[in-house]
Order: sequence, then structure tokens, then C-alpha cells
Amino acid sequence: MGGINRLRTGKELNSPYGGILINLLVPPSRANELKSFSKDLISIDLSPRQLTDLEMLATGVYSPLQSFLGQADYEAVCARMRLADGRLWPIPVSLDVSQKLAEKIIPGQSVALRDAEGMLMAVLTVSEIWQRDRGAESQCLYGTRSFTHMAANQLLNASGDTCLTGRLEVVELPMHHDFPSLRRTPAELRAYYANHHHVTRVVGYQARHLMHRAHVNFTKRTIYLKDAVLLILASVGHRGLNDADHFSRARALSAVLVRYASQAAHLNLLELSPRHCGPRSALWHAILHKNFGCSHFIVEHDYDDQGEGATGDPLYGQYHGLDSVTWHAQEIGIEVVPFRNLVLEEDQPEKLLSPRGASRRMKGKIRETSNEQNAEIAHWFSYPTVLEEWRKTLRHGITLLFTDLSDAGKSTLAQVLYARLKEQEARPVTLLDGDIVRKNISSELGYSREHRDINIQRLGYIAGLITRHGGIAICAPIASYANTRAQVRAMVEEDGDFIEIYVATPLAVCESRDRKGLYARARAGLIRKFTGVSDPYETPINPEIVVDTSLQSANEAVEKILTYLVAQGYLSRPEKSSAVPAKPECEPSLQWQNTSSGVLPMTRSTTDPVRTKESGKPLSR
Repeated sequence: MGGINRLRTGKELNSPYGGILINLLVPPSRANELKSFSKDLISIDLSPRQLTDLEMLATGVYSPLQSFLGQADYEAVCARMRLADGRLWPIPVSLDVSQKLAEKIIPGQSVALRDAEGMLMAVLTVSEIWQRDRGAESQCLYGTRSFTHMAANQLLNASGDTCLTGRLEVVELPMHHDFPSLRRTPAELRAYYANHHHVTRVVGYQARHLMHRAHVNFTKRTIYLKDAVLLILASVGHRGLNDADHFSRARALSAVLVRYASQAAHLNLLELSPRHCGPRSALWHAILHKNFGCSHFIVEHDYDDQGEGATGDPLYGQYHGLDSVTWHAQEIGIEVVPFRNLVLEEDQPEKLLSPRGASRRMKGKIRETSNEQNAEIAHWFSYPTVLEEWRKTLRHGITLLFTDLSDAGKSTLAQVLYARLKEQEARPVTLLDGDIVRKNISSELGYSREHRDINIQRLGYIAGLITRHGGIAICAPIASYANTRAQVRAMVEEDGDFIEIYVATPLAVCESRDRKGLYARARAGLIRKFTGVSDPYETPINPEIVVDTSLQSANEAVEKILTYLVAQGYLSRPEKSSAVPAKPECEPSLQWQNTSSGVLPMTRSTTDPVRTKESGKPLSR
């Protein structure tokens, strides 16, 4: 295919998936032609996920893909985890556009792909315009179409149905100003290994969160047994420079490199947008690691499983990811290293490795639960430098959206909650009242459904920015349409947590209050399409919290909200007056037991015997 440079790599490292590492970047002369040519082209502004996918396609991380998927490949991937030609590929990578924009494009036409600032990234010569089924895709990837599953909600409400594919010519890659030395492409990393270390065996590890003592000791043991070096890949895509957690996570992962012998472990940041679909993600990551030259791939238990959002329970099963990669390892061309559950001490702090262990809706973030637990974790679970960065991410952002009819009590509840949070929270708290936002940001809008949606989307965008920077956004619009609320949830959950609070005050009570006289004017026909009278309010199906101001006072309702936030780990519990003295920091010795499923680390404290909860007696060594 024209415009595609195929880099043939040496024999020292494991060959790329498909045998050839794809490179879609055009030469400078062609790039200048395309920049000049693109001025008259229809432009497509890429979403953050599409921009990361473009970068992965361009640099060969997605080898053997040479462009966004067409319909035949897409349908085969969703149904069978294979491309139309039969090659294994588990994740659909598609370029969706709005229907309005698609109507302006015909096959054979070129379009300009641009970033959020309007910079030309690539030119796509369209060969196919096709329709996808987002509901079916969500069912195939996540086993659910529920909005409570964060990734499913993102797919169903923050993307379109019409997709494009064709010849892709990449003019330039997105700029990343952070950690430039940790951002090597597959070709650059392969060259680095070949030129500096003559490496032939590489163990790949996908660092989805942080690395603590058990991770470090397991990986050290693995590379010793395999006579290999370790490549730690950390996905930071679909986030950007404004995500503080991505910076803290990169620093925390860098901090553990000193625990390895010189040049035995390397960290590389990957601008990969996660899909969170369990076994499919495990297969996908195995393929991507092979493209970086990895000969081995570590697969953890409960792999990339967000769980069913409504309950937090595992969605795919504890070892389904491991089983899936093991089954397809020979076809991929990589050796699997299983990393099963840890053998741990009495309080089972391995739950802190799992997003669902400490609270129901943790979204992949570890939250602090108590001073006593932190003291124990600091003693044996992790390293001081890692914990220091970890604690910086504990207080990440939250958006709380109150929704119901006019005069239901949303504004009053929001104001009381705002005051209570300001009393106890160091994080910035911002109140976004629906009327004030409309007056200052959406004053030109009317009250049609389209304009109401635009107003709520603007409010959601602002709340998302506040959340991204670690603040708490309290929103109090009517937000009468379920689909629009779901879109706001998807925007916010890219960088933090979203909590929907349904103020279930009956219409009769709201109308009896009628502080602004709006209901009376609507009943007289003076206001068209007034929510609750002449326009429907779509009741939330599964809100996180429900309150009713006809049955509770404002303080009682807010106390219920605060109790929920504390119980779910969003807010700290009141600190005890006497601090628990921390145990001295020391390196615990890790023993290893050989089992039929691989080598398992046995975590032990160097100062205390292991005791059972029931008897308090030491276990036999």
C-alpha cells in the first residue's frame, strides 16, 4: 500500500505481530504536500481516543493494522475477535463521525484529520463509509449495555454510528511534552535494545496502576528465571497533560526502577486509550507487547476488569484473561507468565490492588480507608517513594449531579452540600447552579430540546474540567433527558467519578412551591414545553443516591449524601484523636512457593509472625 513504510527488524528480538512493524508516517516532502493540499479538505476534529488510536496506528503499536477498521473487519472483530482475513485481533479500532458530517463525504474523497487545536495530523483517503452497531459492540466487548459500566457508557453515549476507513497518511504525531525519555515507539525501543544491550528476551508487564513490593519481587524473579530484561508499559492515553494522576503514576513507576539491577528494567509510557474489556484487553495487550519486542507477557488475575458498574463485582471472572491469552499465546507468538493471586497476611490487603476492593466505584483508583490501614501498608506493602506519589492521587475529582423538576429542592441541597464540603475538604469545591450557568454561559440559548441538551453538555464540560483537576463539582440543573445525563457522565468519568443524585420530590409538591411562578405560567399556556407540565422528565433508572425533600429536610438529605460519600471512599472518615504509631520501614522478605499455576510470592513481614484472624496464632512456616 502506498504511503506505508514497513520496517523490517532484526532477528534478535521477537518479531512484530504479523512479521512487519507498520509505519504510517510519510516523508517530509509528502507531509508538506499534504499540508498544502489539506487547506481545501473537509476537516474531522479527532476525539482524544481517536487521536491516541491514530498515534498507535502510525507508530506500529497496532501492527498489523494499517488504518481504522472497515465494516467487514469490524464485524469480524466484534463477533470472533478476528479480522476478516482470520488474523487474531480482539479490539475494534474505528473512526466514527457525525451523520451530518458523513453526508458531506463520498468514497474516494480525502479528509483532513486534525487535533483539538486544528493541527493537521493525517489525511484519510476514504474508501468506505459504513454504519456500526454500538449496542452490539458493547455487548460483545463488555457483556453489557448498561450505562453503569463506565466503558460501555462511554461507547454508547460519547461516540457515533457512522464510521470511515481508507488509506491513512500520517503527517505528524501528537506532541507530548511530559516525560519525553519515557516515550519510545516500538521501532525506537527495538533499536535501543539492539544497539545498547543486545537484548534477545524481554518480559512485558502492563502496569495498569502502581507497582508495589509484590509486583517488583515477582517481576525480578521472573526476569531472573527467564534470563531477560523487563519492559514496563504504562498506558496514559485518552487523558492528556491535565490529568494529574498520569503524572503521579509515571513518577511512582519511575521510583521503583531503582529496585532492579542497572538496565534490567525499563519504563515506557504508551499513549494507549484503555478499553477495560477483560479477556479481550489481555489479548490486545499481549499483541501490543509483542510489537515492542517482548518474548514474554505477564498476565495478572482479574485482568482489566472494571466490573459491572452497579455492583462492582467482577464481570468476566478472575482468570478469564489469563486463560484467553494462554489459549492464543502460540498464535500470537509470545510466552505467558501467569501472575495469580498473592499469598498474603491476615488482613488481605491484596484488595487494595483491585479497584473494587476498597469501594464500589473506585474507577481504577486506590482510596485511603483508615490511618491504621495506611500504617500497615507503609510497613510492608509498598515503598515510601511510591506511597508518596500514591497519596497525591487519593483525592481525585468528583462531579455530583442533582437532577429533578423545578422547585424540587436541588439548588437548596446543592448549597447546603457545598457549605458542608467546604467545611471539611481541602480540595476545591465548585457549585454550578443550573440557572446561573444558563445565565452566564448559555444566555443565547432557548428552551428547545436541542438547546437544553447543549446547555447541559456545556455544564458537563465545565464539571469535567473541575473533576480532571481534582476538584469537586456540584451541579444542580433540571437535566430532564436521560441520554444527555449519560453523555455528561461519560465526559466526567474520563478523568474522575460521577454521582447522580435524583431528587425524587413529587410533581404536586414542586408545583405547590412554585417560587418563581413558572408552573402557573406553564399551566396557563404562557410557557411552552415546561418540564413536568408540557415536556417530559425522564426519571433516572439507576442513580447513585435518591432523596425526597417532601420527606426529608435539606440537612437530613445532605447527611444521607455525605454518609454515602464516606461509605464509598470518596470522602475521609473523621480522624481519630490519637494517632497510631507507624511501624518502622523495612524491607520484608518474600518467599516463593512453586505451584501448578506458577511461582507465587508469599509476602511476609520481617518483624511479625503471620497470624490468623480467628486464633491469633502464628501460622507454621
